[in-house]
Amino acid sequence: MEIDEPLSPGGRLFVQPATHQIINSVFGLEQPITLDALQTVISGSLLIKHPRFSSLLVTDNHGREHWRKTEIDINRHIIIRPNPVGEGDNDEEVVNEYLADLTVSSPLTTDKPLWEVHLLSAHKCLVLRIHHALGDGISLVSLMLTLCRKLDGPEQTPTIRPLTSSTQKHKNSWTLESILKPVKMVWFTLVYVFEFMMRGAWVKDGKTAVRGGEGVELWPRKLVTAKFSFEDMKTVKSAVANAVIFKFLLHFRLRYALMFVDHTTHGHQIKLITCFAMFGYEVVFICGN
Repeated sequence: MEIDEPLSPGGRLFVQPATHQIINSVFGLEQPITLDALQTVISGSLLIKHPRFSSLLVTDNHGREHWRKTEIDINRHIIIRPNPVGEGDNDEEVVNEYLADLTVSSPLTTDKPLWEVHLLSAHKCLVLRIHHALGDGISLVSLMLTLCRKLDGPEQTPTIRPLTSSTQKHKNSWTLESILKPVKMVWFTLVYVFEFMMRGAWVKDGKTAVRGGEGVELWPRKLVTAKFSFEDMKTVKSAVANAVIFKFLLHFRLRYALMFVDHTTHGHQIKLITCFAMFGYEVVFICGN
């Protein structure tokens, strides 16, 4: 008999009601895919062999969450939508509305592993829903790559070229900057954490357009797709040292948030913008006066 495995601290955070998170991803297809083909791909992938994707979320008598190994019924994880899921000729807008509705109306049930695939046949796309407790962005993207194959090698999975870190480049060069860099990192981390704690304990933020109220998680959602060309991203990468796509998107969202607040609050001042890392992600906090 297998022993239940306790959730990691990050996993426990993402299953709490206040921080419950489900990742919804859309995969556009050039050609429609049949149910049999989809079942074959999933059955032969690492997806169902991964311990997290083949375990139930259970809670013991003390209220602690655990993973419990179970047998997977793939048919319960594949939801077929043969007809259009909305009105209109623009597939992108229809699928966005479908996703927006899923975020507030269709939680993942705990009587099966916390993932499912929606096949939208009329729109030639797949919607993959994964609970965030199953993993972080890097691990889930790496797992999704195992479902893909190279164009020049249909039997080979894609590979990611390892990055050469600055530590490897300068591992033998001890300079004043290399000594001061970790010291400054620790110092500014302590300063920002202390400031964040003090603000959270004694300072009350004013109401702004980006601040939600009670029950905000159940409000209707609206999804809008932003498109970026690879050529533009390559231009940014060549112009900015150590640039990565995630940081580029983070900056884009931050700029949009500032424009949105300024437009909707008619000049409401933003006093503090704090960025810090949590489980490999950079989180932006916007506080008003």
